[in-house]
Amino acid sequence: MARHARRSKRRPMSEINVVPYIDVMLVLLVIFMITAPMLTQGVDVDLPQANSAVIQNDENDVLIASIDSNGDYYIDFGGEQKPIKLNDLQERVRKVLAQNPKLSVLVRGDKTVPYGDVIGLMVSLQSAGVPNVGLVTEPERR
Repeated sequence: MARHARRSKRRPMSEINVVPYIDVMLVLLVIFMITAPMLTQGVDVDLPQANSAVIQNDENDVLIASIDSNGDYYIDFGGEQKPIKLNDLQERVRKVLAQNPKLSVLVRGDKTVPYGDVIGLMVSLQSAGVPNVGLVTEPERR
């Protein structure tokens, strides 16, 4: 009895193995989740939840950093109102915060000042150690 040798024919697989693709996608997802927060730069600003509510603060607990239409910086904390350089403003704010860490800091910017200059002021305040910055606006006229 002769054994019949069977030849097995190789047929092409009709299935795609997706496990390697899933592995690659998970690795990419982890990479994007880690790098996305590092790409975002900005200044943290606490925006009010109410419509133009007036904030009642003690005058001694508020420091106001201003920028006028000429691009000059000022500090209003019970002192004189002379223009100051941005670096000097940052140093003064740092010193005042060392004396009074619960100080509220507000930014007052002229509406004609470029947005980038106001952001530059806010970044300097953040570098000086200010945790939260408020924005001063004029009330709406009806």
